[in-house]
Amino acid sequence: MKPLLEFFPIVLFFAVYKLYDIFIATGVVIVATLIQVLIHWWIYRRVETMQWVTLALILVMGGATIYLQDEQFIKWKLTIIECLFGSAFLLSQFFGKKTFIERMMGANLELPANVWKGLNLSWALFFFAVGGLNLYVMDHYSTDDWVSFKTFGVPGMMLGFVAIQVVFLYRFLPADQENKK
Repeated sequence: MKPLLEFFPIVLFFAVYKLYDIFIATGVVIVATLIQVLIHWWIYRRVETMQWVTLALILVMGGATIYLQDEQFIKWKLTIIECLFGSAFLLSQFFGKKTFIERMMGANLELPANVWKGLNLSWALFFFAVGGLNLYVMDHYSTDDWVSFKTFGVPGMMLGFVAIQVVFLYRFLPADQENKK
């Protein structure tokens, strides 16, 4: 249910963009993101910090897109979000006892401290790279291409990056977990 809920606004944005235009799609994604946060709160009785940040950014950047009739604002939202993620991962190496990735995965996996730091840094660099790539796509390609990039390219890159991480982490699985498969 949670992954379906995560992609709900993106899918609606894409569908409405293809049927109408970026401004109507932006209005729909604002409403869909608000509904997403409300549903998440209703089911889990809490909302993650990044969901609040995403909602705030979609309200501000989406609102500016509609109010000013300038699609650049909604396009910038992706870069801002990716850079916030990248910054959170990067800064977590300097604050607290665990990196951000270790806090997320540490209960399920034991890794040496240097591997956690390297993994965390790779995620930070990935998010910064996606944010930079978004800037390139929005500046050098059409809005149609950007919408396709945002809808299919970014999730595809994420899946590919996760697959690479799984291959990398496989060698750190304890022998008894490998035999259970």
